[in-house]
Amino acid sequence: MRVVTPFVPVRLSLKDLLGRAYTDAVCRSRAQLSIDDESFLKSLASMKVDFYPASLQSACVRLLDKVGAVVARPLKTSARGASSAGFNAHTKTSAAPLTGLGPFRIGEDGRLYFTAKSEHYHAPLGHSFPGYQLIDHARLLGIPNATHNNTRAHITRLLEMELVRAAAGLPYGTSAEKLIASKRATTPNRVLNLETGSLAAEAALKMILARFYKAQGDSPEPKYKGRIPVLVVMGDDEGGLQANYHGTTIITQIMRGMWGELRGLLEKQGGLLVRSVRPNNTEELESVFKQYERRPYKIAGLFHELILMNYAGKRLSPSFVKRAYALCKKNDVPTVVDEIQSCIWSPQLFLCREYGIRPTFVAVGKGFPGGEYPASRILFNASMDNLPQFGALVTNGQEELASLSYLVTMRWAEANADVTSAIGEEYEAALHDLAERYPQLISAIEGRRHLAGIYFHDLAPAKAFAGALNKAGFDISVQTYKAGCPPSALTKLPLITTKEMVRFFTGKMEAVLKGL
Repeated sequence: MRVVTPFVPVRLSLKDLLGRAYTDAVCRSRAQLSIDDESFLKSLASMKVDFYPASLQSACVRLLDKVGAVVARPLKTSARGASSAGFNAHTKTSAAPLTGLGPFRIGEDGRLYFTAKSEHYHAPLGHSFPGYQLIDHARLLGIPNATHNNTRAHITRLLEMELVRAAAGLPYGTSAEKLIASKRATTPNRVLNLETGSLAAEAALKMILARFYKAQGDSPEPKYKGRIPVLVVMGDDEGGLQANYHGTTIITQIMRGMWGELRGLLEKQGGLLVRSVRPNNTEELESVFKQYERRPYKIAGLFHELILMNYAGKRLSPSFVKRAYALCKKNDVPTVVDEIQSCIWSPQLFLCREYGIRPTFVAVGKGFPGGEYPASRILFNASMDNLPQFGALVTNGQEELASLSYLVTMRWAEANADVTSAIGEEYEAALHDLAERYPQLISAIEGRRHLAGIYFHDLAPAKAFAGALNKAGFDISVQTYKAGCPPSALTKLPLITTKEMVRFFTGKMEAVLKGL
């Protein structure tokens, strides 16, 4: 029998998480609208939930031996759908979920799958995480999810403050009031609530371009009016634009090499330039600044991820990032760290804190709401607070229950930072060990902790490796859709992954490597 790695227990009620004054006010108000009396509602608000019970942790470990096996009757008649040709071509209905628990899902084929990519990076706490039962409690209290930008409510405003606190590295329970009030804060102290990562990156882009162009007629005179804005992004190893990914809006797609004709027209007309820098190429970085940090141009902003999960999991080196930020600070260039992929997986919640950098903007999403809601946020410095109310407006962005899901995820992740960090380090070490023992197949290990890219010398063995693990019930993939992308098998283990699960998974990896 396996001994289960213990996580730090977290047991909280809505009253604990949101404050007694607020929950009492909710209960008093709800009692006026329903048949439930106030005392019952208050007992519900005070009901503690064990976020991740030891019994569930043990049950999940016991399921490991069934991964890949048919454990339930398959779904014989499944909806055809009506999506686009592109989506249909890549849909795998056999693995589509019927149900899920912890790091597992049962697909429509009845097989048990281990979600080794955290359901494509947005379920860090797996499926049916008990802590999210607080969302059910909130629903029973009648806390509305639907609000408007002009009436964003207590939970969303509380979350904004918590994000500012965490981004500054302040411990849980510390007030961020002074930081939020500051107009010269060195860490992000403003938050806009949005729906998707694309809109978070787009909001940062709008604030950056507002220093060159007026958002509307009565906007202040732009600081760099008359200069041609140059957006700098991380490129691929061949010097192209495809390595970066900051969303699906038009300009962010232009930033990653799409809409080439439109990009050419914008450049020809002097409206906007996009220039790439190869990852970790300091010489190229210096060259871009030398060429464009002068009239008629002005580098408008540096957009980057720290782990390029859309480019083989390549990790930017601390020395490269440090130099980039020094250049940006010297030349008044806003920095945008896109943590849609990496957020919450760092023990500090924000990977940029591990790098010791202070970005102007931080885009977060996916992991923070734990897959419960589509909810992104853009954190930014007060110095960039330059848009009118409707400049980055999303009506549904202020959802109260989505904000509550953030708070639940953050509380468990912060309480378990030491545990998840140690498990992530063990996983990364195990992958490096495999690379040392199978050098004829594996060329490098990229990424950090749970976020890993296993680089192969050639594409064929990488695909065979992923295919064999998929067949065994492990959800991993190889990026084959980007020209020049290194052949890399990508994984992103849920934070609730135990050491036993790491050893089981890497053991399966080794069995596959032996057979290649």
